[in-house]
Amino acid sequence: MPAPTAKLGSHWMSPTDVRTAVTRISDNRNRHRAILVRVNEMVGRHKGEVERSLKSLDAKDRPSVVAKAVSGRRAELIRETDEARTVLTRELERLRRSVQSATTHYRSPVQMLMRDTLGSERRSRIMQQIAGSGAAELASLAEFAAATGDRELAAALCGRVADLPRGSRPFSAAELADVMCGELHRELSQAMVEAERRVLEALQEEQEAATGKGNPQRALEIAMLKRREQEIGAYGHDDDDADESEDTTASDEIPAA
Repeated sequence: MPAPTAKLGSHWMSPTDVRTAVTRISDNRNRHRAILVRVNEMVGRHKGEVERSLKSLDAKDRPSVVAKAVSGRRAELIRETDEARTVLTRELERLRRSVQSATTHYRSPVQMLMRDTLGSERRSRIMQQIAGSGAAELASLAEFAAATGDRELAAALCGRVADLPRGSRPFSAAELADVMCGELHRELSQAMVEAERRVLEALQEEQEAATGKGNPQRALEIAMLKRREQEIGAYGHDDDDADESEDTTASDEIPAA
């Protein structure tokens, strides 16, 4: 197995930073969506006004005239809101890049556990004390660490069993680390997937607004990210958000200007 390669250019974000970024992404995406909702509402009112004003026009010619008037009004509104939408989408992209870069620091509970206890004098002393411990003692200490939530002991034990042949390890370092950091790891993993999904949804809505067509590849990515969120299951999937997205995009696709 090749040695892992360090990603030295990755961006660091603490758990609080990740949560804050996801919140900002959610807020910006909702603001972006609200602009498009207002555009749709104004276009709808304009369509009604045009239809009422053309009642005397021949029924055969009326649809094309209405469609042209509506398309023109929509194009006008899209141009008027372009600056506000661009500011929001640029910020979304910036936040997305930061979160994507930080994912390297949350690859596994083991990684998080070892980093969390780095520099601990107690962990160092424990590692010295268990350097000669046998399988039975290591297994017993792992059970104790899991039962008491002792992260420094758990980290020392994970480091110790890593030096043992795979077949003679008395416990799984991954399972012990999961007891210590698994819940936080799952929460942050889902938050990072959610951040990606929300930004892609906003970009999809933006493209639909500007061109009348979404990106099929992006639509597939969004669907896969939603499935991934559900698989992680650290917290409930945002069904209300999905419903709103359908109301403002799928049910009212913006035709090309």
